[in-house]
Amino acid sequence: MADDKKPEVSEEDKAAAEAKKKERAEKAKAKAGGKKSAEPTGPAPKYKRDKPPRLQRTYAETVRPAMMKEFSYSTVMQVPRVLKVSVNMGLGAAKDEPKIIDNGIEELKAITGQSPVVSRAKKDIATFKVRKGQKIGVMVTLRRERMWEFLDRLFNIALPRVRDFRGVSPRGFDGRGNFTMGVREQIIFPEIEYDKIDSIKGLNISIVTTAESDAEGRALLAHLGMPFRQATPATGAAAS
Repeated sequence: MADDKKPEVSEEDKAAAEAKKKERAEKAKAKAGGKKSAEPTGPAPKYKRDKPPRLQRTYAETVRPAMMKEFSYSTVMQVPRVLKVSVNMGLGAAKDEPKIIDNGIEELKAITGQSPVVSRAKKDIATFKVRKGQKIGVMVTLRRERMWEFLDRLFNIALPRVRDFRGVSPRGFDGRGNFTMGVREQIIFPEIEYDKIDSIKGLNISIVTTAESDAEGRALLAHLGMPFRQATPATGAAAS
């Protein structure tokens, strides 16, 4: 009978086989590392904030106790708070230059950090040559964290950059604690690059609160940092 035993492999052959196997593995690894990694697919990951916005912390720690003391509220729930902020950019010139709408969307998105919606005309207006359904502006509504971040930038960065700024007029209240103000130039926001804009655009900013009166709404915004214009004292008669 033939011998069925396999021939023994020497130690040198084993070492040579291991060396070849290791060499092939290193080549395969180097080849795989040279390829570009595939781009991630699916929705973008959501990042969770570690701390609330700075202005929101200021409201909870400073503004709320001050308002309770000033207006003698019995519970914390009576203290007025900011519900939402609406930012509207009217673009009447879009009927002649449709590209203005696209530029307005990009600028408002950079200012607020949220994609705006296009507002359309609700009816025909022959005087202004506007047809029903025509694009006439862009707007965005901010709530929660983005609302607080926008107000913080508006109060402390954007408004002080207005030329000859002397304070915000307090006449913008509607009688129910809500405040509306106008901004003539969008370039006061540092997110806008002056060299890349096509034209100067104005903004309307509406701050909706839970205040029941204008006095409460003004006190709330003043405590948050809104730079209201101070009334100039009347000049009295010269001292004798």
